[in-house]
Amino acid sequence: MGDYLLPDELVAKAREVVETNIAAGRRVAVAESCTGGLVSAAITEIAGSSEMFEAGYVTYSNSSKMAELKVCLDVVETFGAVSIATAWAMAQGALEASQADVAVAITGIAGPDGGTVQKPVGTVVFARAERLDGPDKVVADQKLFDASGGRSAVRLQAALCALELLMP
Repeated sequence: MGDYLLPDELVAKAREVVETNIAAGRRVAVAESCTGGLVSAAITEIAGSSEMFEAGYVTYSNSSKMAELKVCLDVVETFGAVSIATAWAMAQGALEASQADVAVAITGIAGPDGGTVQKPVGTVVFARAERLDGPDKVVADQKLFDASGGRSAVRLQAALCALELLMP
């Protein structure tokens, strides 16, 4: 595809996201934890992304989720950092902290450690928040990615999924 820092499949998906969001006149924001900025990096790898990319928040620690995205301590303590409730709050926080029309949040367990029986390595939770005429709309989902390829493979799969959620 060209001389890119990131894997071709990630760049291709980011290009599609950039082009379709520009065409739709939408600005996007991303709140990342386990992907550590990979989604934001993929978007900004594309020339012209400044027309649609509003902000990227890398909130790896629980304290940064609370400080930057206003995730409540009660949410993190009750449900955990890797939960639908936390992802929902991260997406809503990114939307509120920016001028974006849509925000996607990613939080998960990339491994190789940190998994539990309830939340094994490869568990990633996503949320998408949209600014609408009425109350903001937020949807969330949890996925279990194949972790046999290691930490990088989980992060790549999560980034691809997050980009797909940014499609209009």
